[in-house]
Amino acid sequence: MEPIATMENTLEPVAQHTCSWLNNSMKLLNYQGFWNIEDFHEGALLAQKTFMAQSSDVFICSYPKTGTTWLKALAFAIITREKFDESSSPLLTTLPHDCVPYLEKDLKKIEENRNNSKHFPLVSTHLPYTALPRSIVSSNCKIVYIYRNIKDVIVSYYHFVTKLSNTRVVDAPFEEAFNEFYRGISWCGPYWDHILGYWQASHDDGHKILFLKYEDMKKDIASNVKRLAEFIGYPFSNEEENAGVIDNIIKLCSFENLRNLEVNKSGYHRPDDPYRVENQLYFRKAKDGDWKEYFTDEMIEKIDKLMDEKLSGTGLVLK
Repeated sequence: MEPIATMENTLEPVAQHTCSWLNNSMKLLNYQGFWNIEDFHEGALLAQKTFMAQSSDVFICSYPKTGTTWLKALAFAIITREKFDESSSPLLTTLPHDCVPYLEKDLKKIEENRNNSKHFPLVSTHLPYTALPRSIVSSNCKIVYIYRNIKDVIVSYYHFVTKLSNTRVVDAPFEEAFNEFYRGISWCGPYWDHILGYWQASHDDGHKILFLKYEDMKKDIASNVKRLAEFIGYPFSNEEENAGVIDNIIKLCSFENLRNLEVNKSGYHRPDDPYRVENQLYFRKAKDGDWKEYFTDEMIEKIDKLMDEKLSGTGLVLK
């Protein structure tokens, strides 16, 4: 891990790391205390410099592979339910990631949305809280943050990055991927710092942040969808609840339904990007406990001890 020349628009030197377990096909840059994929770094800097949040904005914030696709679909379906029902939703023909603009990649699209007569409030980002544009932190906009068991995140992250178009690494060593993640070297990592940043902000800064745990949402999806809708300012009426609107949104956005849609079985997300992603990669398993097939006893002990140390006193449980 060696420093490289300061990049344009940066305020401090950037360090780089090339992932050996991916045959050196993915470069991570460390800036402002977190790692980012090289292709996303400039977009993050541009967002920090130019993006102006509005009080009506709703930000879907997450670390990669923690349930982002599902949360985007649910939030989109909630906000657009008066315009589209479950039989006409854009989610039936459009990847959820293309329904919600991404701060680090879609600044132009976000600005175009702002110029429309009806402002679309959803914006997504993987940036840590400390790296968000200052306008987000200082505004009254809402932040929804989803997090997940770290062991399943590591496994999902491992499978995802090994199948990116410019990596395509067959039989990548999981142990090396685990060790790198354990050291905090991962896209938008360290993971625990990412979570703690938003958790600390929700307590210290008085910022309005809704924390959702992926596993808890799966256990009681209906109450969490209601909670999400109320928080982002689109609560369900009694009439809607009685008419089954919540259940319809849950079915529309279910993993099984989204995975089996033609749009999510073929094609690429951002086909012109170096790290273009096959749409189907966003719908691998959505299974709790998949990590048990990959972790050794030593890995379990190491990561559990680390989480106990990092999250002590927070009440957050990631193991």
